[in-house]
Amino acid sequence: MTVMEQTLEEAKKKAEEREVLLDLENVSLSFGGVKAITNISFNVKKGEIRAIIGPNGAGKTSMLNVINGFYQPQEGVITFNGKKRKSMKPHLAVDQGIARTFQNVALFKGMSTLDNIMAGRATRMKQSMFWQMLYWGPARQEEIEHRKKVEEIIDFLEIQHIRRTPVGTLPYGLQKRVELARALAMEPELLLLDEPMAGMNLEEKEDMSRFILDVNDQLGTTIALIEHDMGVVMDLSDRVVVLDYGRKIADGVPEEVQSNQEVIDAYLGLSH
Repeated sequence: MTVMEQTLEEAKKKAEEREVLLDLENVSLSFGGVKAITNISFNVKKGEIRAIIGPNGAGKTSMLNVINGFYQPQEGVITFNGKKRKSMKPHLAVDQGIARTFQNVALFKGMSTLDNIMAGRATRMKQSMFWQMLYWGPARQEEIEHRKKVEEIIDFLEIQHIRRTPVGTLPYGLQKRVELARALAMEPELLLLDEPMAGMNLEEKEDMSRFILDVNDQLGTTIALIEHDMGVVMDLSDRVVVLDYGRKIADGVPEEVQSNQEVIDAYLGLSH
C-alpha cells in the first residue's frame, strides 16, 4: 500500500468512527416546476468539518436553507441529534442548536460590532421583554452574563479593536468575521457557513480559515460549509459532498473527491 493509499484509508476510518449529528435522507425541493434538489442523501458527523461544493446553481445554498428551516422540502426526512423531521422553522432550528452565516453579509449595518453579536444572544435570553426594557433585577443580571459571553467571542476572533465600530464602516473581511461571531453567540452544535471566504483577499482567507479550524477544534463545533475555493475546501474539510444541478455526484474524503472524474467534469464544464 502506498503512502497516499494509507493516508486515504486512515481518513476514511476516522470519518466512519464519528457519530452522526445530521442525516438527510432522499431530500427533494422544487420551486414550481424547477427542481432545486433531487433525492439527496448525506450526513454530517459530530466534530467534523463537512464541505458542500458544486458549480453555481448546483443547489448548495438551497440545501443549507432546508437544513435550517428556511425552505421546506417536498420529500425526504432530516434527522438532527436523533430527532426526525420533515420540516422546521428557522427559530426552532436555532433552539435545537443550528446557526448559520449567509452568502451575502446579513448584519445590522448601523449597529456596532458588539451590538450585532449581542443580537445573536437574543434566543438565549429568558427574561421577558418587559424586564429587559426596564433593565432591572434578573434582566440586568442576565444581560451582564450574556455580555460576558460576547466579550469572550470577541477575544476569540480577535476583533477587540472594532467592538464599538458600526459594522457598515468595516472592511468586508471584518464584516464576515462579525457575522461569524454573531452565529457563535448562539452557541450552536452545528454551524452552517455559506461561502465564508467569498470576496476576501488571500490574507483574509488565511485568517478566516484559521478561525474556522479553531471553532471546530477548540469550541468543538461541528461545521458544514459551502465554499468555491477548492484549496480551502481540501485543506479544511474532513469530508466533501458534491452537488451538480441539484443532484449528488460524489461524497467522500477530500482525496477521493478531488480525483473523481465526474467532479472534474462538472467543474471544467465537460459532458459527463
